[in-house]
Amino acid sequence: MAKRTRVISPNVAEPPPERWSNCIRVGDMVFVSGMVARVGDKIEGADEYEQSRIIFGKIKDLVEAAGGQMNDVVKVTIFVVNIRNNTKVWQARREFFTGDFPASTLVEIRALATPDTLVEIEAVAMIGSSSA
Repeated sequence: MAKRTRVISPNVAEPPPERWSNCIRVGDMVFVSGMVARVGDKIEGADEYEQSRIIFGKIKDLVEAAGGQMNDVVKVTIFVVNIRNNTKVWQARREFFTGDFPASTLVEIRALATPDTLVEIEAVAMIGSSSA
């Protein structure tokens, strides 16, 4: 049976104890919790593009801390408060992935944790699955 390991990156702030884990690795599978563009005590990024860049950067840091690379990401789920701005999310995504992009789900929701949070993204990766 594969061992479950919490993955920590020095570049991604960890939640307070006993809330959730940002990243868990089980065998070659890596599960990244929904990330937002929170830096310190505030949300950074004026629009969906800027927030998505920050979020994909966090996902990259966590996947790499788990021993993988961005092209090992096989699935992303993206939550936005305004689906009309989805092309801004895709623009940022193109800066982090090459080749076959991960399977993806885009969901518009009424609100995220704070009014200035426009995007939240979670990811699943399989270490070693990338052909890049």
